[in-house]
Amino acid sequence: MKNPYEVLGVARTASAEEIKKAYRKLARRYHPDRNPDDPAAEERFKEVQAAYDLLSDPEKRRAYDAFGTAGPGAAGPRGVRFEEFDLGDLGDLFGSFFGGAGARRGATARRPSRGSDLETRVRISFEDSLRGVQVRIPVEAETACAVCGGTGAEPGTAPVVCPQCQGRGVVSESQGLFAFSTPCPRCRGNGTIVEKPCTRCRGTGRERTTKRYSVRIPAGARTGTRIRLKGKGEAGRHGGPPGDLHVVVEVEPSPLYERRGSDLVLDVPVTFAEAALGATVEIPTPDGPVALKIPAGTESGKLLRVRGRGAPHVKGNGRGDLLARIRVTVPKKLTKAEREALEGYRKVSREDPRRRFAEVS
Repeated sequence: MKNPYEVLGVARTASAEEIKKAYRKLARRYHPDRNPDDPAAEERFKEVQAAYDLLSDPEKRRAYDAFGTAGPGAAGPRGVRFEEFDLGDLGDLFGSFFGGAGARRGATARRPSRGSDLETRVRISFEDSLRGVQVRIPVEAETACAVCGGTGAEPGTAPVVCPQCQGRGVVSESQGLFAFSTPCPRCRGNGTIVEKPCTRCRGTGRERTTKRYSVRIPAGARTGTRIRLKGKGEAGRHGGPPGDLHVVVEVEPSPLYERRGSDLVLDVPVTFAEAALGATVEIPTPDGPVALKIPAGTESGKLLRVRGRGAPHVKGNGRGDLLARIRVTVPKKLTKAEREALEGYRKVSREDPRRRFAEVS
């Protein structure tokens, strides 16, 4: 057997979830029902199935890692190369040697397995993200065939026990004292065969359908917020539970506000006179305009806080604040009266903003 990690394209440190995702991706690509006229695809599918059977079983994986730590083709005691054998079925190997206990185990593929999780994205406006919104999203998922109910058999018929492996899903080959097991080539490890395949799903028992779900986006959601819909993912196999659907929120940028957690930052332009003398100006907020008091001598870039006018907290009560960032504007064109006024101010001004340059030098 080839190195199972290389077959699935994962690292030796891969988690069980990473191994499962890699297996599902490859199994869908090389499944014989999708490649009916490609013998190479069927052979590749068998390799993927055998590799997953090994790595999905913690005991088998530990045994393989213990014997194969030297890498592909490493020689063991007496020059035996471990990867020449199907280490994915060590239970059957030792079971056959000590009386066949492992050989009586059912095929891994027949065990109930949880359906895959799905992920989809939904884009909402900035305004909707602040007040919350109900949206309907289309999701394409693999479900049990509506005609055969997931059996893969034509209605009125049912799968039968595979005559080659007697329902075990594996076949054994004797080599001296040992027996090595591989997935049954006739039933592909299922333990059953479909004599009359369903015409709709061609015997797979699965079909891809598009469903629409209503999702409530909570007030205060931001880009990256994830909402889990339990049981709305792909259907499980052999009676296993369905996976979950994860909805990832994307919020359109606002022309006015910048998001900082639950706080909103708003640039507020003011004139030089308003910043120097102080003023009260009207500014917009998500809940309507409010009056903002600008203290005399306010510099450009200063943040003035308006409490409770930011975005709602996604978890918990309350809201963030609105941070008004002052931007002192400089007029590009002056009237004669404005120029005369500024010239007069310059003559009487006592301020030297560059005084520290002289002190340092």
